[in-house]
Amino acid sequence: MDLVENAVAIDVTTERHLMERARTGDREAFGELVAQHMRRAYYAALGFLGSHDDALDLSQEAFARAFRAHRKLDPERPFYPWLYQILRRLCFNAHRDRRTRQARLAEAAHWLAQEAADRAATTDPQRQAERAELREQIEAAIEQLPAHERETLVLREFEGLRYREIADLLGIPIGTVMSRLYSARKALARQLGEER
Repeated sequence: MDLVENAVAIDVTTERHLMERARTGDREAFGELVAQHMRRAYYAALGFLGSHDDALDLSQEAFARAFRAHRKLDPERPFYPWLYQILRRLCFNAHRDRRTRQARLAEAAHWLAQEAADRAATTDPQRQAERAELREQIEAAIEQLPAHERETLVLREFEGLRYREIADLLGIPIGTVMSRLYSARKALARQLGEER
């Protein structure tokens, strides 16, 4: 059953007792704390990130980190504010990383377009105008790709990573890397073919 849908209410005394047990490494007690606070943690992460999948992943990661730090639990203080600090840091880091990655992808799209133009450099003004137009079309086409396809394309075409390296870096199967690259290249070819 989905933990987000399986939240239960536990009174303060029960929570304190669960925290005392969880502090000793009791997984069952910690699991009850998770059940109590999962919905709240999920919605907090959703508010930060705006994505169901990311919110679910990071709220679960926050609980995993909390369990690894179970010796720091203080039964005299409520569990959720302690957990929230862990979750908040994860969300801020994810948001920062997402913005950094998007900025790099936008730069990479521009770089690819520039690189294509530079490779076809010529002194003919007519040809230069055509190259400038092509560069703009390529840049626009790359920017329209879904972020996950654009990211995979950048890692392969700009950074020169092998399929296995991309799969390891992104934590996805190698078949997904191949599928994303195929889809990205097909979309680029279709967009550029329609515009020319």
